[in-house]
Amino acid sequence: MESTKGIVLKSTGSWYSVKTQQNDIVLCNIRGKLRVKGIKSTNPVAVGDIVEFFIPDGQDTGVIREVKERKNYIVRKSINLSKRFHIIAANIDKAFLVVTVAYPETTTMFIDRFLLSAEAYRIPVVLVFNKIDIYNEKEKEKLKYYIDNYELAGYECIATSVETGENISSIKSIMKDKITVFSGHSGVGKSSLINVIQPDLNVKIMQISKSSNTGKHTTTFSEMHELSFGGYIIDTPGIKAYGIVNIEKNELFHFFPDLFKHSKNCQYYNCTHTHEPKCAVKKAVDNGLVSASRYNNYLEIFFDEDDKYRKPY
Repeated sequence: MESTKGIVLKSTGSWYSVKTQQNDIVLCNIRGKLRVKGIKSTNPVAVGDIVEFFIPDGQDTGVIREVKERKNYIVRKSINLSKRFHIIAANIDKAFLVVTVAYPETTTMFIDRFLLSAEAYRIPVVLVFNKIDIYNEKEKEKLKYYIDNYELAGYECIATSVETGENISSIKSIMKDKITVFSGHSGVGKSSLINVIQPDLNVKIMQISKSSNTGKHTTTFSEMHELSFGGYIIDTPGIKAYGIVNIEKNELFHFFPDLFKHSKNCQYYNCTHTHEPKCAVKKAVDNGLVSASRYNNYLEIFFDEDDKYRKPY
């Protein structure tokens, strides 16, 4: 039976909306053997996947028979102990991690775990510091501290406000003709940003809880939306726990690019950058070439006796 190629725009658990090269949208499910064959994740098909499917005679829904090799993917740890992780989205050109220093607060540990996993899965990240119009002077100082740290680490940082429109055009220029994903804690303003970038999407927004200063989930499943100015955006569920999987402890520093670039000057080839003498990474921290916050988060992950760097945070 003849196959058709398409890209998965939406996943609702067992059904997938697939857009063909002829711009048709076909609702598809998957065969049983595809569901279990060699799959280490809770979901064998993810938004952004390129798939081949066929439509059985007499039916108007399709059956996915193959998932093409992914160039990358982004994951979170699954609560299902029989599986390793849940794939949030695949084949991403750029990830935007939306960060707020208050209302709610995004910790540097959360940011560094996200960046660590994104580096491991070869996904370029832009840090979007949102809600800058509502911060007081103390929170603005904290914002500057965050941006200075991550620009020092080599990451692009953009400060945004949905209310004033500040730097929204900069984000749109990065997104043009690319597949991008927005991620971050619930309540940081992902949906509001998406709505101002592409107003006709009408992504649902829910207010911050006054009792906890955290957001409520407004997105249940990942979904890809076509952009009027070219490209696609993937909206993801708000992430309270971001999983880091399949990273060995002695390779951890490889995925901190700011640490890694100094590591070649260490005295020992197997330096862990924790206690060894003549460690170039520690020297770089002392000289202000590497953020102390980033280095301390690296140490905390490295020394976690429960291997928490493999678990949700």
